[in-house]
This record gives sequence, C-alpha cells and structure tokens, in this order.
Amino acid sequence: MAKIGIFGGSFHPPHNGHLLIAQEALSAFSLDEVIWMPANHPPHKQLASGVSDHDRIELVKAAIQDNAKFSLSLIEFEREGPSYTIDTIKELQKKNPDYEYFFIIGGDMLDSLDTWHEIDELSRMVTFIAINRSGHPLNAEHNPYQAAMLEVPLFDVSSTLIRERVSQGENTTYLIPERVRKQIEVKGLYGSRKSP
Repeated sequence: MAKIGIFGGSFHPPHNGHLLIAQEALSAFSLDEVIWMPANHPPHKQLASGVSDHDRIELVKAAIQDNAKFSLSLIEFEREGPSYTIDTIKELQKKNPDYEYFFIIGGDMLDSLDTWHEIDELSRMVTFIAINRSGHPLNAEHNPYQAAMLEVPLFDVSSTLIRERVSQGENTTYLIPERVRKQIEVKGLYGSRKSP
C-alpha cells in the first residue's frame, strides 16, 4: 500500500522551509510521495493580491522540480468554491482507494482543527502529521485528532517575510529555491526589485 503525504497551503511563495518540512515528513514516515497541493480559495486565509494563481502554481513547480518524490496536484483548482480538505481527500480516495494518506499541517493548526469542515470524518480518512513551528512547539497533550508529531529543524521563514523582502529589494538568497527567486525577479512578482 502506497503511503502518500499531502502538503496543502497557499505557497505564496514556496520557500525552503516548505521544502524542509516536506522532506522531513517524507523521510520520517517512509512516504512514497509528497503531493504539493496549492489551495485555490483557502477557507482560513485571504491571499495577498497582485499574484495570479497561475504564477503561484509555476512557483511551486519551480520549487519541487528537483525532487522525484515531490509532485504537484491541481485538484483544488478543478473545483468551484472554497477548498475543503475533506472534498480533496474524498476525490483522492476515489482514484486510489488502497492508498494511505498523511496530511501535513503546522503544529499551530492543532488548536483550530475543530473548525475544519467535517473534521471528524476527515480525521478518520487521513493521519495528520503535525510539524513544530517557531513560536508553536508541539503539544502532545492537546491532540484530539491523534496527529502524529514530527519535530523538524526550525527554519524561521514565512511567505509573508519573503513577500516583504522581495518588495523591499532585500536578500532572499538561501531563503527560497534559486529557481523560485529567479522566476519572481523575471516576472516582477510581489513588487520585486533586483535583490543584492
């Protein structure tokens, strides 16, 4: 039975912290693959304007292209309306009913899982992998949905920080994959100016 990781997010833009998390989950849980799944309309998040969905998708492609165990799914762009995780997992299970699915989340999301659409059913369909984040250590005592806990080396970078640095012409080298950095610069995304 294939073990498949699902890594959802806005990836606005993808950075090296995302890559580290995906690789750590892949290794720690012996996953066969990690599917990166950019959210179309994330229910919990309003995306910063000025960058198209197409550009976000192209940045994810650029970020993951060197890892044969990473793939991209646009399943959430093939549906109308908000992107609910349970709808995505149901579609995936329909296509591959024998696969075991692991859903990668930040440890800070453990506290808000109870607000997710049909969370009780979803928690029976996937194993959540909760990842520690800066300022949000994992709390094994508060884990109502039995998430697996994974401590990864902290890489204290966020997409918000990257957008701010890009717009101010500050350094992003070694914070985001070089292909992503060049694509942002060439396309003038996030108000980019040539960084040092």
